[in-house]
Amino acid sequence: MGSRAFVIHVEPKNRSRKDEALRDAKARLEEAVGLTAAIHLKVVEAQVAPLARPTPATLLGTGKVEEIAILARDQEPDVIIVNAHLTPVQQRNLEKAWNSKVLDRTAVILEIFGERAQTKEGRLQVELAHLNYQRSRLVRSWTHLERQRGGFGFLGGPGESQIESDRRLIAERIVRIKADLEKVKQTRSLGRQARKKVPFPVVALVGYTNAGKSTLFNRLTASEVLAKDLLFATLDPTMRGVKLPRGTRIILSDTVGFIADLPTELVAAFRATLEEVLAAELIVHVRDTAHAESSAQKADVLAVLDELGADRPMLEVLNKIDLLETGPRKGLLSRNGRGEEIAVSALTGEGISDLLAEFEAAVTRDNITLTLKLDAADGGALAFAYRHAQVLERRDRAGKISLSLRIHPDDLGRFQNRFPKLGQGVGK
Repeated sequence: MGSRAFVIHVEPKNRSRKDEALRDAKARLEEAVGLTAAIHLKVVEAQVAPLARPTPATLLGTGKVEEIAILARDQEPDVIIVNAHLTPVQQRNLEKAWNSKVLDRTAVILEIFGERAQTKEGRLQVELAHLNYQRSRLVRSWTHLERQRGGFGFLGGPGESQIESDRRLIAERIVRIKADLEKVKQTRSLGRQARKKVPFPVVALVGYTNAGKSTLFNRLTASEVLAKDLLFATLDPTMRGVKLPRGTRIILSDTVGFIADLPTELVAAFRATLEEVLAAELIVHVRDTAHAESSAQKADVLAVLDELGADRPMLEVLNKIDLLETGPRKGLLSRNGRGEEIAVSALTGEGISDLLAEFEAAVTRDNITLTLKLDAADGGALAFAYRHAQVLERRDRAGKISLSLRIHPDDLGRFQNRFPKLGQGVGK
């Protein structure tokens, strides 16, 4: 840990009763502390600041601003994190009042994303979000264009004295990034089209940040994707092929974690990444069922999916049951296969077989069963059938092969073109 931080969660007193029932101020403060720790800051003080009415100049009331100023003089933090969205004027006024650098929730999340994004697309998307955020402020440097450690220079670094004041440079950079992102988007679109030709259905994992998506992804794919008890451990989408128990093949996609009050700049910037979710055959909502705020996190995820226009079938996975007491854990496991929820532990493997079976049931629910008769010598046709369908049964007799197949309805035309005599035997 390096720099010292003072974390303040701003809690509106007029929050709706429904919201209060889902998430309390203490939990919001703990999440803000987690976000702060994710950018390598040592939290020396953390408190909730009740807010009766927002003040245009400083968000917080005069008394609370003065109270924090006194604490800041005692603690001497390098930065004060305000877990709320600050206007540029509010940020500047608070920095003067507290004689300290001030970051709001949006800046902290952007800093995390700037450090973690690995792919070219991820870096472009985060930089675009950062520039849109900076455009209205123009009070920081351009260190993100020459950074060594990642991030965007909110926390200091070389060039901090070079204050960017030219909107034209930002506008030009935004135009270039959008053009580059459009190329990436086209490449991703071609990739999706290629996958449709395979065809393997895509199953997308979504969920609140730190819900265990990457651990579950690793369990299902035997991969080594970064999986830590850390907010936003995964930022770039990762895809792997998975063979299900009855032979069906799918492509499993791990996506960026969602969070309450996700900055609007990031929702827009990551739309291209989240298009994988919109195109998925099945959306799998992974929840941290042991978390005290599990219901609130669910509401936050569903709100973002709704904003993105996701209307695909959804399966809810209650993860981290290994953290529950024996009774509740067994109770959840006993309900697997009887509803729209599957209880699992990505860490221990409990419930994973039930989850894979549910994946298979979901992606093959609308499949068509057909019978295909081939000459045993026609190796090309046999390979085509195995490559593009689920083979349920094979019978070899007198130089002929009879296959019972399951295919997606969208692939019926492909099979009829390849085998004009396919004819009868087609059904759900």
